[in-house]
Amino acid sequence: MSNIKDKIIAINNGLPMGARLVAVSKYNPASAIQEAYEAGQRIFGESHVQELVEKQQVLPSDIKWHFIGHLQTNKVKYIAPFISLIHAVDSMKLLNEINRQGEKCGRIIPCLLQLHVAQEETKYGFTFEECQEVLSGNEWKGLTHISLHGLMCMASNTDNQNQVRAEFKKVHQFFQEMQQAIGEEAPDFKQLSMGMSGDFPIALEEGSTLIRVGSLIFGERIYS
Repeated sequence: MSNIKDKIIAINNGLPMGARLVAVSKYNPASAIQEAYEAGQRIFGESHVQELVEKQQVLPSDIKWHFIGHLQTNKVKYIAPFISLIHAVDSMKLLNEINRQGEKCGRIIPCLLQLHVAQEETKYGFTFEECQEVLSGNEWKGLTHISLHGLMCMASNTDNQNQVRAEFKKVHQFFQEMQQAIGEEAPDFKQLSMGMSGDFPIALEEGSTLIRVGSLIFGERIYS
């Protein structure tokens, strides 16, 4: 069994009930994704539209592709026909465009709203206040070709595990509050995408349902 298969199996076997692995395959070749697929992995995360489209065309059709990076509105149309989940919706403009493209291809596209919690200015996402304002408003309720499935965040890039835990804990608490607030209007609002290769064990302890793990599985990124 290859190293990729070993790691996929080990991570999946260690997940608590209700949590799933998104194998972050960006910059890795289709052959590496195929190895992970043969180990039983079905959810893969990509963050570049052109790369994702190329892989989707040559890899097994039952793969569930997740878009995990910053998505430009003018690129939504390329992935709308097949994407299983868009993790990082960081504006109402983007949500409206996803809805528009979903309508064009007759799909309801699952989305997560991205929270900006990390202590770095370069990260995208809504503040807690902005996200609460969006969810308490009516605009998203009229978007019939998107489905809000939950929230996504990235913790600060720091070795301070207490800080990382505190950020994940705050997001989980906010997630639960929003579940209560929008309840019946968003029955699929059940997913919390938190945790990457360096911090996913903490994220799982703090309630993550989707972990995004790449380098731990595939090794350092392969640029091609």
